[in-house]
Amino acid sequence: MWQFLLLGTSLLVTGGRCQCLSEYTEMFAEAGSQAVLPCMCRPPSTSAAVVLWSKDLKGTVWRKGKSGLEHWGIGAAQRVRCPHSEVGAGDYSLYIKEVREEDSGNYTCMVQDGEKILSKRILFRVIKVSISPPAPVEGNKMTITCSVTPWPRKATVSWMLNEKRVYPDSADYVLSKNQASVLESKASASMMGNWSCVVHKGRKPGKATTALTVRGIVNPSSASAKVYAEVGSAVTLPCVFSTGLTPSDTVWERLDTSGSALPLPPSFNLSSLLSLPPWDRSVGVGQVGQGDGGRYRCSGTVEGHRVTREMQLVTAQVLSNSPSTQKAPVSLTCHLSDASEVTEYEWVQVTYDLNGTQSESSVQKGRVLGINKVTDRNSGEWACRFHGKEGALGSVTYHLHLMSGLMGDNETGSSSNVAVVAGLGFFLLVLLLVLVQMYRNYRRRKLILLYPALETIVHTIANEREDRERNRVKEDEISK
Repeated sequence: MWQFLLLGTSLLVTGGRCQCLSEYTEMFAEAGSQAVLPCMCRPPSTSAAVVLWSKDLKGTVWRKGKSGLEHWGIGAAQRVRCPHSEVGAGDYSLYIKEVREEDSGNYTCMVQDGEKILSKRILFRVIKVSISPPAPVEGNKMTITCSVTPWPRKATVSWMLNEKRVYPDSADYVLSKNQASVLESKASASMMGNWSCVVHKGRKPGKATTALTVRGIVNPSSASAKVYAEVGSAVTLPCVFSTGLTPSDTVWERLDTSGSALPLPPSFNLSSLLSLPPWDRSVGVGQVGQGDGGRYRCSGTVEGHRVTREMQLVTAQVLSNSPSTQKAPVSLTCHLSDASEVTEYEWVQVTYDLNGTQSESSVQKGRVLGINKVTDRNSGEWACRFHGKEGALGSVTYHLHLMSGLMGDNETGSSSNVAVVAGLGFFLLVLLLVLVQMYRNYRRRKLILLYPALETIVHTIANEREDRERNRVKEDEISK
């Protein structure tokens, strides 16, 4: 029991050059972590110093003699160490790996270097967070316990879920205390995550964390989930249970505003469930209709408890006005059956080169896109993308066609007009020549009718000329 004699001797020694940072310290450590119990002396002692770590003044935890030999004693004998590289610098801190609740208690560090003695006491508390049952089914009762060994007097406890404080800020949980802080609640998907217990006692609070997994419907994770789909497209409404679960009596329902069940639209394909794993009860919609938007509910029985999840199908489409004249502007409106979570609309023009490579260019923000004239430059595919606070929610496309009634004064219209004018001019020219020839013939006949005798004379002369020509030809043949 020489460590107790050493402790008594330390009370008689004063004025030594060795100074410790503090004589008494309280500290916390999380169960399963590595703890460092500090014990430092400045200036450093010699290598021949005797170092003793004891617990609850009952026995040795770790000791180093003048010769340098080390001895491990009670408690965490196989999990403690005091690094040699730090001892020469005056650091005699004790390292405990994989801390357990039984490691808690009062520790004493004593260092004897000749006539100099350092004594430091540490109250070591271990915090542990446990969940019962370890993986509760959604809707069943569960408890989350924060135990501190030994429990500190006048300590305050707060609870955090994913680094956000939920107790005492929230009244959704019941807290009971009996040398521990216990939260009682019904398990839900919103409770999944890392639960932390923070114990405030002294300057440095203690903290322990554990992960909570709730078995049930994991996708969607909350009842406020929304699925965005373009009218006319295919979509899947998710209903995925925890892996390994086999829910029974699974049902899909459509809900009205009062929560009553309605028949599913004919576009819902319940036969697709046959090809999915038993824990995946997602349903496919072959072609979303304009009236398919609304609330839907998926439910199933797991371990005798009914688990349900509601979600909302939001339909999206682009509405276009019908221009009444050739040069009337066109407006495209991005319409959603529920736009309560939309914070921004973005219109993007999608183009393709000769190789089919797609390129996009953002044109404007806003729900309505106005186009003064439809030309070959702004016709084609347009996409309306809508965003929420946490990012993109979805998109809807629209194909703007270049129709003859909307060509206006573009290049194609100009070429067509030139061809029509040229053809009409040629037709008028031919018609004019025909009319001139008809007029000349008319004038000629009119003159002949005024002098009938002259017509007879001309005809006779013509006949005589023909006779003379025929006779000359015959004489030439005879002479030959």
